[in-house]
Amino acid sequence: MIEEKMLVLLRQGKISKWFSGIGQEAIAVGVTSSLDTDEYILPMHRNLGVFTTREVPLYRLFSQWQGKMNGFTKGRDRSFHFGTQEYNIIGMISHLGPQLGVADGIALAHKLRKENKVTAVFSGEGGTSEGDFHEALNISSVWNLPVLFCIENNGYGLSTPSTQQFANPDIADKGIGYGMESHIIDGNNIVEVYSKISEIVKSIRKKPRPVLIEFKTFRMRGHEEASGIKYVPKEMTEQWAAKDPIKNFQKYLLDKKLITLDEILTFKKGISNEIDLNWKKAAKEDIVVSSVSNELSDVYKPFDYNEVSPSNKKTKIRLVDAISDSLRQSMEKDDAMVIMGQDIADYGGVFKITEGFLEQFGEDRIRNTPICESGIIETAYGLSLNGIKSVVELQFSDFVTSGFNPVVNLLAKSFYRWGQNASIVLRMPCGADVGAGPFHSQTNEAWFTKTPGLKVVYPAFPQDAKGLLATAINDPNPVLFFEHKAIYRSIYQEVSDDYFTIPFGKANLLKEGNQVTVISYGAGVHWALKSLEEVTYSADLIDLRTLQPLDTEIIYASVRKTGKVIILQEDSQFGGIASDLSAMITENCFESLDAPVKRCASIETPIPFAKQLEDTYLSKSRFVDDLNDLMNY
Repeated sequence: MIEEKMLVLLRQGKISKWFSGIGQEAIAVGVTSSLDTDEYILPMHRNLGVFTTREVPLYRLFSQWQGKMNGFTKGRDRSFHFGTQEYNIIGMISHLGPQLGVADGIALAHKLRKENKVTAVFSGEGGTSEGDFHEALNISSVWNLPVLFCIENNGYGLSTPSTQQFANPDIADKGIGYGMESHIIDGNNIVEVYSKISEIVKSIRKKPRPVLIEFKTFRMRGHEEASGIKYVPKEMTEQWAAKDPIKNFQKYLLDKKLITLDEILTFKKGISNEIDLNWKKAAKEDIVVSSVSNELSDVYKPFDYNEVSPSNKKTKIRLVDAISDSLRQSMEKDDAMVIMGQDIADYGGVFKITEGFLEQFGEDRIRNTPICESGIIETAYGLSLNGIKSVVELQFSDFVTSGFNPVVNLLAKSFYRWGQNASIVLRMPCGADVGAGPFHSQTNEAWFTKTPGLKVVYPAFPQDAKGLLATAINDPNPVLFFEHKAIYRSIYQEVSDDYFTIPFGKANLLKEGNQVTVISYGAGVHWALKSLEEVTYSADLIDLRTLQPLDTEIIYASVRKTGKVIILQEDSQFGGIASDLSAMITENCFESLDAPVKRCASIETPIPFAKQLEDTYLSKSRFVDDLNDLMNY
């Protein structure tokens, strides 16, 4: 009845879009009724029955669909693209596959806390073509996670029939490849759905494991209302219309004399009144009004930074050791925190940063992962949703491409969309000058500094790396922590032994002068230090340390003092950090400049392997010449 009301309102222009679940209502209602209310469920955009069964207030749903403040996203997202921790519902993003991996993370948190809980997650048969589906099933099977994968096979992914999605007619067969139990259920029979799922859920609580369920069903309307169903053969529509789950359940109840027609009319009258009252309440609500400051303040969850000062007792160690120490001390402080990544357990990671961690913290918390960056980042998000901090090691920052979607579309947008933070650190070993070639040498920070909702940290020294990593782990927002491989074992420093933190957004002035401002970060800082020994210019040298947030105060103060500025970055020039810094300095310090802002960056090619080619590629080989050109302007 809510759907029928929404279809009328859609035609009247009072809501903007509708994804109808008419014809497959029994699945959402049956599955949700089988779960305890404190068990998580991750629905799709035609699972209205999840929300009504969990008794989410209708006026809030109606406000959500009108983009109003009483909805769940403050008007920032539409339809069912939201979640609510109050009702243990985690909503989808438009990329259908990622929520399957998120369910893994939620279930992992339950398992780590030894809670006998099941997590149910929905997808359509079209979503099973996505790599995220396979990664999520593989992770859950390898880790024996209590996840109920609910696949609604309604025959069409928008207009593409299942025969063009996969060759095997039964999705349940895909469970075989992952050693996973699977079942086929008549998705239009509410009694079968509820009975079988209740039985399976009770079994999973006793013996945690993933189970794949294929619900055979059909949607009677278009993928979304505007697309229609002209692509569906008429005889198929008629066959499924005869299997309508609500009409058949009503007939079943009448035949069994469990309900009367009068009672049905009474129910419908009461529901109609409830819908109308809640719609009127939502319709009276004012349209969303906000401001630039309000919108910006909701991109990141506020972080109550707790400064812990470094101890005077220090040991001379390498950058790689400082990172390892910081991780170890944070794990000791938070006995729930998890580290995940490829080869990080027995092997200690390819850079040996987590060597010995498995023996100290155990296999539950130091988790070797399958090779599936997307699925593991989604799992980390699920852990965060269920109250557990995680650090994920990307073996090389280059490999984040396989998990790019969940980083920029899930982690980055989560807090802004529905007020749910993503408390995750992604460790990103990066950089060239190590002869590793095009796939293991990128310094790809600029992919993420332009994405609102992410924080980006890039230390150049061991002391900074240790303190900034501790802060990253404390921060409730997603942090990408870049670690340059070429300085892992070549840069030593006296580093405080005890746990300490360093605030984000505070650059470090390494040298002071009055002729030129040199700005860099990561390995570029060491290139600049070496180059400045070869020249006689009096220079300010600024190590940015964090790229998002950025310390503009120290940059502008230095530029106003010196009048000239050069920005050194390892990344190729176009679209890099130097370009934005140059624009910001020009906009804010133009009258103080005695020369155009100079950018020194690597050439516009992929990163080559051979030493002589890599030297030609890297910006460090041109820095002194570029600095001389600037000073001679």
